[in-house]
Amino acid sequence: MLGNFSFCNPTKLYFGDESLNFLNTELPKYGENVVLIYGGGSIKKNGIYDAVIKILEENGKNVAEISHVMPNPTVDKLYEGVDIARKHHADFLLAVGGGSVCDYAKAVSVSVNCDEDPWEKYYLRFEEPTCETVPVGCVLTMVGTGSEMNAGAVITNPHTHQKIGHVFADEKIMPKFAVLNPKYTLTLPHYQMVSGVYDIFNHICEQYFSGEDDNTSDYISEGLMRSVIHSSCAANKDPQNYEARSNLMWAATWALNTLVSKGKSTDWMVHMIGQSVGAYTNATHGMTLAAVSLPYYRYILPYGVKKFKRFAMNVWNVDPAGKTDEQVAREGLDAMENWMKELGLVMNLKELGATEDMLEGIADGTIIMQGGYKVLERNEIVEILKESLK
Repeated sequence: MLGNFSFCNPTKLYFGDESLNFLNTELPKYGENVVLIYGGGSIKKNGIYDAVIKILEENGKNVAEISHVMPNPTVDKLYEGVDIARKHHADFLLAVGGGSVCDYAKAVSVSVNCDEDPWEKYYLRFEEPTCETVPVGCVLTMVGTGSEMNAGAVITNPHTHQKIGHVFADEKIMPKFAVLNPKYTLTLPHYQMVSGVYDIFNHICEQYFSGEDDNTSDYISEGLMRSVIHSSCAANKDPQNYEARSNLMWAATWALNTLVSKGKSTDWMVHMIGQSVGAYTNATHGMTLAAVSLPYYRYILPYGVKKFKRFAMNVWNVDPAGKTDEQVAREGLDAMENWMKELGLVMNLKELGATEDMLEGIADGTIIMQGGYKVLERNEIVEILKESLK
């Protein structure tokens, strides 16, 4: 492995079908004023809300709520949440939901005690917190983002058509703990399940498709990708398959808790393009990634043939006999496309409501990253978007 790095991940995980009970272990560590953060109300239908409230009450917590956190949390919703947390004198934030709810809780955490505008400070200037942050815990109900074990928080500004993620440098922004009960994911609609699956897979790809050295992180990534492929096919056939759903939940966490990025420059252009698409369409995050991935990877393949060949052989079991390196590499992407179609993923931007007249704006909103096999020019982003519309 090349380069120098540090690794610290302080988030404690509680995994399994009885893991919610460990809230009783964690809650006494924090003050009495808790803000419960959740989404559109599904946790009230499936009983998770009642179970969490019961534990909070048994631990003597004074609870305020931030509800209706949307799949792409907006800056206006952030301002609303900050106001609620301030008025409640929040000692602790408990996020119950998917990655967007966890992201949102972290954005509130770094903003409650900050006098500056959080959008300007964290999402335009990418500064770190200079104020005291409020600790966060997560109870995960949807897998994909890995937000339960990292310091990232994505916020959308619908007024400026910007969707921006800030991965904070300080590990204190990471959730103090996360409860991972695979049973909580069994009631997800198919669309949301497979969207999360692709988010997991692409997180790994973003880190894998960088660098040329023999890197242990790449071997771990290949194992995770094979696990995601296997378990996603099993869950696609039987959404109630607990074993498959538990493996997906565990893979999602390890896909983006910084482990497989060690020693890597990392790419992240699929996410940058996909997030900009999301800012214009408000589409589900994993589906924006699915729609732009293959056009992007086919475009950069000539600049990273060696890694794409390895991907084809080690992840998709492509037989290299009698083929050029590029043929093997492209066959791997073809296999990936077949898997994506089998899951029922969105394969083009039109299905997400994107139109050709949006492409220039989407390109303008795409942050260009430096770590992949090709640093894109703006016109190349437009061309990839055009391919993604087909």
